[in-house]
Amino acid sequence: MAPPAEIRIVGTARDLFQAAATEFATLAREATRSRGRFSVALSGGSTPRGLYALLAAGAVATMPWDKVCFFWSDERHVPPDHPDSNYRLANEAMLSQVPLRPENVFRIHSEETDAGAAALAYEQTLRTFFALQPGEFPRFDLILLGLGPDGHTASLFPRSLALGETKKLVVANWVEEFKTDRITFTFPVLNHAACVMFLVSGAEKARILKDVLENPDSNLPAQRVRPEEGRLVWLADRAAAGGLRKQSF
Repeated sequence: MAPPAEIRIVGTARDLFQAAATEFATLAREATRSRGRFSVALSGGSTPRGLYALLAAGAVATMPWDKVCFFWSDERHVPPDHPDSNYRLANEAMLSQVPLRPENVFRIHSEETDAGAAALAYEQTLRTFFALQPGEFPRFDLILLGLGPDGHTASLFPRSLALGETKKLVVANWVEEFKTDRITFTFPVLNHAACVMFLVSGAEKARILKDVLENPDSNLPAQRVRPEEGRLVWLADRAAAGGLRKQSF
């Protein structure tokens, strides 16, 4: 059985980004001391930009940037310089500002015309990096995730085909709402991580956060993220947590 989730509520969005940056840095230092590298999958959406900016500005203790290996839990089917690109957001806010090794940045090649081919190539990237045997799944040190207003996370949307994937690591998932493919990690990858951390900010997320955390019958994609042998951390600001029955954890 998966361990219970850690739910942390902080005051403001700035507090949320600072708490996330501190956790990020702590995990990075622990991983590099024990394994010589820190593998992290970044998320898309607007919320993590504040975290990236703080990390780039040196708002936490010394980061082992040269040993951090960056991946993405999902990506839009757009070129890397497109305004909607998750890679572009992270690159502008953080990656281009810190002394990392370029070879440690593993972006999804979402400029490929065939989203399925891009997903397959990224799966092979994961298999090579983690030296996986057939049937094995990678164990990321940290996967950052956000929460969509419909309960989706990564690009695992309600009623989409990827929800049922149990063997592949990365898939192209058609999202009917946007009439486009998204390239995304599957649940087995998310649930094999050492730590998954959700960042949730703003009053507009209050209703869906309440559903995810307090209504087990909602059957929302985010509720299916339960690391089997790792930590699940929900980090929310007071505005996003405003609908929760329990206001201190």
